[in-house]
Parts: sequence; structure tokens; C-alpha cells
Amino acid sequence: MIPVEFRMLPSGVTRVYRLIVLVTVLKPLSNLFLAWGMQRMPALVTTHPLGLIQALFEPLVMIGVLMQIGWLLLRMSLLSVADLSYVLPVTAAGYVISTFLGRTVLHEQVSVSRWVGAILISAGTALVVSTPRITNEPPGAPQ
Repeated sequence: MIPVEFRMLPSGVTRVYRLIVLVTVLKPLSNLFLAWGMQRMPALVTTHPLGLIQALFEPLVMIGVLMQIGWLLLRMSLLSVADLSYVLPVTAAGYVISTFLGRTVLHEQVSVSRWVGAILISAGTALVVSTPRITNEPPGAPQ
């Protein structure tokens, strides 16, 4: 067997990839907790603004909100090192994860059209990943 040489990625690139994975996975997971928690709430609660505030204290909703805050902070960090036109399409893979979680965890009926849409999003994500993460280096940035 011929040994394969692994080339180390620069630490900045590795950080960007880690942020992409975290942002992409955290959003669907937080949405799962929000949906799960809101499904446990009576329908009347969600029709009034005070009811929505009450829903914030449902444990699953609270976990989802905290995860959303974490997602926002990570996304801000990602946007500081990559173009918006790169970040949004790449992290859109989270929609595929959301569809999968909706089907498997929440037992939603997912139509063929929704699956095709999720696959198209994945194809677009793969296309964008093949482009540079940043097109205009800020002045004084290390090369």
C-alpha cells in the first residue's frame, strides 16, 4: 500500500471550514428544538404575543433559542473571514439537514418536491464550495 501524504491546511482555512460546519449544523438543530417545543404548546398560546413569551420558557424552545444565539455569534465570526456571497449558499446545506430532521425526528411527511428542492440546494452548495471563500482581501491581511 502506498502511503498517502496529507498536507496540512493553513490554520485560517481550517478555522473557516470548522465555522462552516458549525453554522450549517447548528441552525437546523436549533430549528428542530424550536419546532419540537412549539408543537408541545397549545395552539391558543401562539395566537397572542404574551403566549409566545410564555412559550420561551418551554425547555425545548429555550434550548432552541440559546442555540440560535450561538448560531448567530458563529455566523458573525464566519462572515468576518468569508464573503457573504460564499457563506449563505454554503450554509444553505442546513436546509437539507432540516428536511431530514423534519422527516426522521418530527415524522413530517416530506413530498418528492421538497426532497428534489433539498437536492438542488445541495448541488448549489457543492458548486459554491468550489469557489474561493473570499474575493477581496482586506488591506493588510496576511496572504
